[in-house]
Amino acid sequence: MEKTFNLTRRDDGIAILTMDVPGETMNTLKAQFGPEISEILAEIKSDSSIRGLVLISGKKDSFVAGADISMLDACKTAGDAKALSQQGHVVFNELEALTIPVVAAIHGACLGGGLELALACHQRVCSDDGKTMLGVPEVQLGLLPGGGGTQRLPRLVGITTALDMMLTGKQIRPKQALKMGLVNDVVPQTILLQTAVEMALAGKRAPKPVKKSLVNQVLEGTSLGRNIIFDQATKQVEKKTQGNYPAPAKIIDCVRQGIAKGMQKGLEVEASHFAELVVSKESEALRSIFFATTEMKKETGAEGASPRKVKKAVILGGGLMGGGIASVTTTKAKIPVRVKDISEKGLSNALAYAYKLLDKGVKRRHMTPAARDNLMALMTTTTEYKGVKDADIVVEAVFEDLALKHQMVKDIERECGEHTIFASNTSSLPISQIAEAATRPENVIGLHYFSPVEKMPLVEVIAHAKTSPETIATTVAFARKQGKTPIVVQDGAGFYVNRILALYMNEAAQLLLEGQSVEHLDKALVKFGFPVGPITLLDEVGIDVGAKISPILEKELGERFKAPAAFDKLLSDDRKGRKNGKGFYQYGASSKKAKAVDESVYGVLGIKPGTNKDAKAVAERCVVQMLNEAVRCLEDGIIASPRDGDIGAIFGIGFPPFLGGPFHYIDTLGAANLVRILEGYQSQFGNRFEPCERLKTMAQENAHFF
Repeated sequence: MEKTFNLTRRDDGIAILTMDVPGETMNTLKAQFGPEISEILAEIKSDSSIRGLVLISGKKDSFVAGADISMLDACKTAGDAKALSQQGHVVFNELEALTIPVVAAIHGACLGGGLELALACHQRVCSDDGKTMLGVPEVQLGLLPGGGGTQRLPRLVGITTALDMMLTGKQIRPKQALKMGLVNDVVPQTILLQTAVEMALAGKRAPKPVKKSLVNQVLEGTSLGRNIIFDQATKQVEKKTQGNYPAPAKIIDCVRQGIAKGMQKGLEVEASHFAELVVSKESEALRSIFFATTEMKKETGAEGASPRKVKKAVILGGGLMGGGIASVTTTKAKIPVRVKDISEKGLSNALAYAYKLLDKGVKRRHMTPAARDNLMALMTTTTEYKGVKDADIVVEAVFEDLALKHQMVKDIERECGEHTIFASNTSSLPISQIAEAATRPENVIGLHYFSPVEKMPLVEVIAHAKTSPETIATTVAFARKQGKTPIVVQDGAGFYVNRILALYMNEAAQLLLEGQSVEHLDKALVKFGFPVGPITLLDEVGIDVGAKISPILEKELGERFKAPAAFDKLLSDDRKGRKNGKGFYQYGASSKKAKAVDESVYGVLGIKPGTNKDAKAVAERCVVQMLNEAVRCLEDGIIASPRDGDIGAIFGIGFPPFLGGPFHYIDTLGAANLVRILEGYQSQFGNRFEPCERLKTMAQENAHFF
């Protein structure tokens, strides 16, 4: 069997230990490496000619990307998971206990278990390459660093910095890593190994004391001060997670106990907490999302079809969406873009939008002004169809009007090549209707982005009956290059995400009209796990946008999509939400950071807020509507699988990730239970709650999606 770790000796007494997992593009740590590493460490100990050790990766672009997550699924019990963590502790402790200096030479991703491995070395040097990133992202999978990270990191970089890294999972760039004391040196990749060897030859050095801010020095220096840090961190975590995620509190506890009672005790607590988290339903749900997105990256979206290369894109419309799409195409995908708009003002808006986003990078020193300008140079503008002939894909982001979109299709077919894809960013019009104007309907597809484009990870790729597989594959690949997670959905009003969102929003509106206050509604759904409440969301998206989509959905999908009539009153009072500073909440200079409700909205709707119902009951009524409709979309063939439905809801509307998505959540609830809840509401509020056929069948057969 091929080895993962290879030891070579140099004439100067420094040994190089190269990690290179056979047959994998990235190094990940696996449980079965334990014995192999222990054997090598024993060999090093017994060889008195070895004066120092350098640990390096044999992979071109990564150090160690973390632990192999699939081995966590193999843990049947908490005991299995605890043994895994303890095995890591033994190996890393052995490495740290070597009497010769051990230096980690880091290039590329050094994350999770990879960073914990580097922390067990005596010194670290990393390359100044853009690919080099250090971090402990375990919290994003509902876990904590289980290889000694909760103990070694605070001792190296200080409690506050370590907690910030572990609780956010953020990735640290080389310069930042040096400043915070996470690495001892940063050098060009060409001299990385040489520098590491020199550091090993120079012998063990006491780490330089980390420069801490005065406040942190005072707080971290006494047990009273440390308690203030831990209590503050706990408060912030509770506010952010609403108690829905167990990992952050356990991370804080590991650090607290380790600092108070010593390393040995800290490692024991870490292994126990790690084990509990591995078998928690939250981590299981978060890991399922990770596996689903990893699996989706390997799919083209259309069986047997290969994507064509996109060398140039055209965006029609320089509004908020058009500007955002143009921006991710140049900055993320590095593809030249021509923006076309009827007015110069639209074009300058699109350019300003892209510039502002890039300039943030310059201000944070993640990018040089020259790099910003080079990316900006990829974007050109025109008010006429000039310089569009060689476009491989055209993304249309104009006003939601069918006649206008038909005109665009004709213009593009006239001005561009026969293979040019016409992708429409419509949020509600069926793509087949847009394609009716096309002589080449096989090139027409939907590409639905969510606002704000640079932040929202999902796009829906919408195929109509005549879209060619090659068009689908090319569009999916294009979206991925923009840094998006695409799901392929079939054509139909509202597609998938807006369709399940519409019923959820309508139900929140019904509850509002029944006398629930705006704050209570929003709080109830944030507590349930959504990033923002439904009323806040309506203000953000625009009340006018909601009002436009509702009738289209009702016409195509029926009575259950009928929006409450009272909402017309908001528009006649010129309330559009954040965009015109008038909605359910107060906007403008006077509104504080915590937004206040504009109480006059109740008068406009002709309601008085009464007593608030139990928050759980309020959330349930909105959420079951979304769940029922998600299953209906699967039944109608709008989405291809429960997996795609889960990813779409989590990345498109922030469905609570710790629940794993609508379909995972239905499995947790049980179909029979959900049918019972829906039928209860149906008898109370009418047929909009009627459970769909597939759910009823599943309830009878006690079936599951996964």
